[in-house]
Amino acid sequence: MFQALGREAPPVEVEIQGAPYRLVEVLKHDSWAATAIYENAGDRKICKFNRQQPLCGIPMTWLGSILGRHEAALLRCLEGLPNVPLWAGDLFVAGVRVPGALARNYIPGHPLGHHEWVKDDFFPALEGLLSEMRRRNVAYVDMHKRENIIVADDGRPFLVDFQISVMLPQRWPGNSLPMQVLLRLLQRADAYHLLKHYARCRPDLAGFDSQELAARRPWWIRVHRLVAKPLRTARRRLLVGLRIRSGRGFASSEHFPEDVVRSAGHGPGVAPQAAEERHRDTKG
Repeated sequence: MFQALGREAPPVEVEIQGAPYRLVEVLKHDSWAATAIYENAGDRKICKFNRQQPLCGIPMTWLGSILGRHEAALLRCLEGLPNVPLWAGDLFVAGVRVPGALARNYIPGHPLGHHEWVKDDFFPALEGLLSEMRRRNVAYVDMHKRENIIVADDGRPFLVDFQISVMLPQRWPGNSLPMQVLLRLLQRADAYHLLKHYARCRPDLAGFDSQELAARRPWWIRVHRLVAKPLRTARRRLLVGLRIRSGRGFASSEHFPEDVVRSAGHGPGVAPQAAEERHRDTKG
């Protein structure tokens, strides 16, 4: 019940735009989706299989299809931006399209570390990306998760995982005034969380530290934290009780932890002064 594909694993082989790709590694398999790396003659793709497993007897294939179409539409909307991976197409198994599945280009690199010392133009590039996304009426929504910010091998930043991102449609009621207000709030939250990462990783360039930024935290983010934090804690305890996770219930204790957790989330280039903070982070 707590895995998107139930007891099934991602298929061993898929077809993307007519070419066969074989499974290399499963990166993550949670309630929402199974994400894996596939390869064909050195060309790698990230393939995501959204929810298919029924929930308490209720079919969930429809939800997986919505999530897959939504993320594919977001990737196509942002096509051409230098810090967003290209949508690679639909997935097929034995000639049959897999509902709720999509593929994107693989970005060689690692997730942003908690105090990782990145290049000077790293965060300005992300600020430029968010600015262009605002122009296209898109809110990323998941900017608070460092595992969604990839530091490419050449030092460039990339945003991945647009599953819950919001895109304002052109027709009513999707583009109504309440939806426009909600979109602006989500976009402002994206900007705040980006500044939070900026202050942690490059305080010398940000001009402020994390404590100063926390004092300026928007009210709606404060409200969200009041609600979301207890729910997250309860979910972790439930997963520990069901023996899906262990210890304090962090994702690192799952069989298929996210890449950022598996690598301790710190990557190369961590500033020396962050060593003590890194020890505390990994210890927790």
